[in-house]
Amino acid sequence: MTIGGILAQLPILAAESGSLFGEAQGSVAPSAALGWAGFLDLRLMAESLGILLLAAALGAIIGFHPATKRTIDNLEEADMAHVFVLYAVIGAVIGMAVRDYGTVVGIVVFGIGGLLRFRSATDSTRDTVRLIAVTLAGLIAGLGLQPFAVMTTLFVFVLIHIFDTSPACRIRIEGVPMDRAADAAAAYREQLKVQRCNIIAERRSLEKKRFEFVFRLPRRGTREQLELALSGIASDLRGHVDWEVG
Repeated sequence: MTIGGILAQLPILAAESGSLFGEAQGSVAPSAALGWAGFLDLRLMAESLGILLLAAALGAIIGFHPATKRTIDNLEEADMAHVFVLYAVIGAVIGMAVRDYGTVVGIVVFGIGGLLRFRSATDSTRDTVRLIAVTLAGLIAGLGLQPFAVMTTLFVFVLIHIFDTSPACRIRIEGVPMDRAADAAAAYREQLKVQRCNIIAERRSLEKKRFEFVFRLPRRGTREQLELALSGIASDLRGHVDWEVG
């Protein structure tokens, strides 16, 4: 079944699933403050924002665990902490929708998530979690939780802005004589620090005669600025730089 088909069946599922989950048939009892009038309920808005903030904080505690940096080898792993935070927020949104509309909403949402994860054309986990977030925002808006849909969209927008203004990058340096590899790596490392890059991981491969850095650009830095700075490294320590930007 397509995503559109699932969404179209939501009212029918909500009405027919009452006996399955111990509820009276068709007795879905949403919050009192639904629809556009919900924007005037400051208590509801504050509670919803508090739940989103708590979920983001809990996801960050796991995602940004200090031991995680030791195992990072590529850009996807470097971005996983941000993905954990967004998934925690999505979980909180699902929880509030289930609380207001019943367990069947959770089943529908997880069904949609499965379709998006395995049938969509996105190439990265980050894009997939964003696709789930926007689909979920549209779903809860259609359910009559317009204030929470708007708040969820704005909250995710802010998180994406915070995370993506400092993108993860990887540079692979090849062509440096192996007897100068340690000095070359130190020169590149120092230049990255001078440019205020946050180095996440450093790897050396003597067999393949290369070394690489995974790092985050500063919020106001650009790839062009960093490339210019790296080109100033002494010629006997400078190698061919291959870029990958997350």
